[in-house]
Amino acid sequence: MFERCIGLAWCSVCRVYIGSMVHVPRKRALVDALASLPRDERERLERSETSLIAFLDGRARE
Repeated sequence: MFERCIGLAWCSVCRVYIGSMVHVPRKRALVDALASLPRDERERLERSETSLIAFLDGRARE
């Protein structure tokens, strides 16, 4: 019925994030925030937690 996923909550004001285990219904489609990026850019972001958070923070402000 559910899948376990890592959920991240980010506050761009205080620049703090937390992670926790969350349960997501199996039928729910999760959005891949990096899906539209070229492969090399995606891989670069996946290697650096700091760069990944900066990228996602920039998208949240759009």
